Amino acid sequence: MQMELHTGIDLAVALIQQDNLPDLLNTATRQLENTFGLTRCWALELDLSGRTLHCSGLDGLGEFDCGDFSHPFAHVLQTGKARELTRAASYRLDHGGFQALFDASDRPRSLWLEPLKGDDGRTLGVLVLCRDEPDWQGITGQPLYSGLRQLLVHQWISQLQSRDQIWQRRLLKRSLDHLNDAETVRTRCQQLARTLVGNSEAITRLRGQIVRAAGSQLSVLVQGETGCGKDVVARGIHELSDRAEGPMVVVNCAAIPETLLESELFGHTKGAFSGADSDKQGLLAQADGGTLFLDEIGDMPMALQSKLLRVLESRQFRPLGAREEQRSDFRLVAATHQPLQTGIEEGRFRRDLFYRLSQFPLRITPLRERPDDLEALSRHFIRLYTQREGAGPMGISSHALHLLAGYHFPGNVRELRNIIELACLQTPGGDDIQPEVLRLNDLFGEPGAWNRPPCHVEDGGAVDMPAVDEIRDLKAASQAFEAAIIRERLRQYGGNRAQAAESLGLPKRTLAHKCLKYQVSDS
Repeated sequence: MQMELHTGIDLAVALIQQDNLPDLLNTATRQLENTFGLTRCWALELDLSGRTLHCSGLDGLGEFDCGDFSHPFAHVLQTGKARELTRAASYRLDHGGFQALFDASDRPRSLWLEPLKGDDGRTLGVLVLCRDEPDWQGITGQPLYSGLRQLLVHQWISQLQSRDQIWQRRLLKRSLDHLNDAETVRTRCQQLARTLVGNSEAITRLRGQIVRAAGSQLSVLVQGETGCGKDVVARGIHELSDRAEGPMVVVNCAAIPETLLESELFGHTKGAFSGADSDKQGLLAQADGGTLFLDEIGDMPMALQSKLLRVLESRQFRPLGAREEQRSDFRLVAATHQPLQTGIEEGRFRRDLFYRLSQFPLRITPLRERPDDLEALSRHFIRLYTQREGAGPMGISSHALHLLAGYHFPGNVRELRNIIELACLQTPGGDDIQPEVLRLNDLFGEPGAWNRPPCHVEDGGAVDMPAVDEIRDLKAASQAFEAAIIRERLRQYGGNRAQAAESLGLPKRTLAHKCLKYQVSDS
């Protein structure tokens, strides 16, 4: 009796020391085998669904469907009572999983199948004892067996409760993380709405995409028509990213002459070429720790595209005339209004560079496809004008908004801003903008020709708007229209290029380049 008590304590201690269910079941079955001279002992675990028993020691054959009565475990679970199974009966059972368990037990003469339940009636699984002697009462009737079985059930339930608690904590954490992520996205979208204005579904979806893009280090390619706000998107990505404290370096690939673009990007050493009187740090180096925004990437020369691809892959570059390479840790955002796929097909843009740029592609919907944003954008531009000038209109009338809604906006949001600011100049402070001050007729010809492209520039800056079928050179027509707008804006600001560029949403250098290109004077 003393030996049995000592053995029982040792066995109980071994069970209590197990800190996970697989180890508990493995220890318990080994203890039962050694203590009662069994040829083999198995513990089959019932899964959470209550439909399948699992036996980890049988690999792929260790699953038993509780609704399949071709194996005896289903009967034991249904009746809730233990039963003996003889070798002769085992041979007759046509079930692959049971036969695998029978073979792994060295085909014993007798098996004892016992369901295990907790005090709350929860079924845990089935205990399988195997031996050649069929006297099971001599084992199951012993107090030591009964005590070990009860302790196994108690520890089994404790392990399940612990596992359930861990699973619930993980589920709760995932839920909280999801809520926190959703709240972070919502807060950042609200922050972004101050600059990327609009209530349409397209612009709301775009703000969410920008927030997610900002949270990654992937290269972003922003595509959209001229004037749709690609620079605003790029600025939003930078300011919402973990690089917001670093620099945002903007490179307009269309505004810098091809002969200077490489030097501007990579920098150069003194004497690298004629006129290089001193070392110059390139824009790639300046973007270290921040964001490099390559605007109008579609205008980048092919020779420079291959060099840029190498920089993007290695983040290393060599200034012109330098012997050693430098490294810059920047996040790339590129933008273009050109269809790059067409450029690839025509051999003007590298396919491999396109894929490297567009790891996170964003596309901005044209303003004409989101008329719901007209009112919010108009009021936003009125507010900016009033803040800059110190006075301005109170808002915009419904009739004026109705007039804007019928316009096509080939110049997108930038064009709307120009129209609103011009209307602000002609609206008394405190009043609302009215339809008659929008000056759509003056800028774009007669009302019936609003959607016709420009063709010819008159001396006074107005644009003659011929019918579409009269256009023979689309590029020349669009350039004439752009030149007329620039000439009108310079006249409006008395030749001040800085103010004219700001009102058009252009960098001063870009405006200067366009003035030179179109031979537009400041006067």
